[in-house]
Amino acid sequence: MTPIEVRRWGSAGPEVVLLHGGPGAPGGLAALARDLAAGFRVLEPLQRRAGEVPLTVARHVADLAEVAPPRAHVVGHSWGAMLGLSYAARHPERVTSLALVGCGTYDAATRGEFQRAVEARTDDAMRARYAELRLRLAEARDPAERDALLARRGRVSAAVYAVDLLDEDDGGLGVDERGHVETWDDVLRLQAQGAEPAAFAAIRAPVHMFHGDDDPHPGPAIRELLRRWIPQLEYTGFARCGHEPWRERHAREPFLRALEAWLRAAGNPGGSPAMLRRGTEEPP
Repeated sequence: MTPIEVRRWGSAGPEVVLLHGGPGAPGGLAALARDLAAGFRVLEPLQRRAGEVPLTVARHVADLAEVAPPRAHVVGHSWGAMLGLSYAARHPERVTSLALVGCGTYDAATRGEFQRAVEARTDDAMRARYAELRLRLAEARDPAERDALLARRGRVSAAVYAVDLLDEDDGGLGVDERGHVETWDDVLRLQAQGAEPAAFAAIRAPVHMFHGDDDPHPGPAIRELLRRWIPQLEYTGFARCGHEPWRERHAREPFLRALEAWLRAAGNPGGSPAMLRRGTEEPP
């Protein structure tokens, strides 16, 4: 099977693997990769698109294991954070630290919170646009058209997920609608079976959630659920910040400082990542 493509950024420093979200949104972390490249050697794996094999969480983990360094920091965004957890549970010896940025949901209760937050922020015009896109997706048969429709839905959602996004290219390489559906169906299957998040008890690396206070994904609730299996999980929230902290006008600099400090401290046996947290920290 053909290995997945990896884009590389930076020439010096610890190795960091960036995992994009979606599922099926390759290249979406290019801006963050550029930000980190000044001090780290960044690998940006472009997750497998649908077509060659059915896409499952296990397939994505195997793809990542084939191209990732023997040991590295892992930073995942949204679904990529979930993939990072799956990878760290399957290959705990290969993960120096794991950063979860805007992590997704792991049960019906947190998904319900997410859906209520999205609904509260959606006006009538957006609601009509969503309905139109759902109808067109249900009717579309051409894969390229379906990819384009899912990308449009993502752009509509950006206003709901964000506070004040900076106007910059997100580096996306084209949405994979079929890959999105196949992968997310498997995510939900694993959760329904109880396999995840229970498997995350195998994770030994330091783990830290970086989460926008205004992200509709309910960060504190996701944190408390994951801590049942990952007691070492730490958390930093960022004010006036949505789902993509590195693109948020008010949170960008605090987020980058906190993430970089965490990565350096987590890679230093004598360091103390907990002391380097910044943002809206959780209560003690």
